Amino acid sequence: MNVQNSNKPYSEEGFALMGAAFEVHKEMGGGLLEEIYQECLELELGMQGIPFQSKQTLATFYKDRELLKKYVPDLVVHEGILVELKAVKQLVPEHEAQLMNYMRIAKKPVGYLINFGPVEKVEWKRFVLSEFLQHKRQSA
Repeated sequence: MNVQNSNKPYSEEGFALMGAAFEVHKEMGGGLLEEIYQECLELELGMQGIPFQSKQTLATFYKDRELLKKYVPDLVVHEGILVELKAVKQLVPEHEAQLMNYMRIAKKPVGYLINFGPVEKVEWKRFVLSEFLQHKRQSA
């Protein structure tokens, strides 16, 4: 899996997403439940006219056979950005691995891990899986 911390793909869309996340944190502060931030961010994205899908069920496969277990990401923004929200004291490597696995399953090239848990600021990380950018370019 080729992971990049690139600023190029979906950079404007990511900037808008993070602006909405910062607005939510400014309004609500840190330390609340993840579900509260999810609802607030959905409202803020809608108010800013940013296209998103919430809790979209995605199929998972094993050797071309669909599994019973589905993956449900917190948000998909602009059809290409997978967003996982957290409300924990701090992000840990397991959160990053979870997001990258979800990106691979969903075949989404860009992922944002956004943590509203810290009281003082939003903690966030952006990831790019370049193999899905190449796949997108070849199929376009």
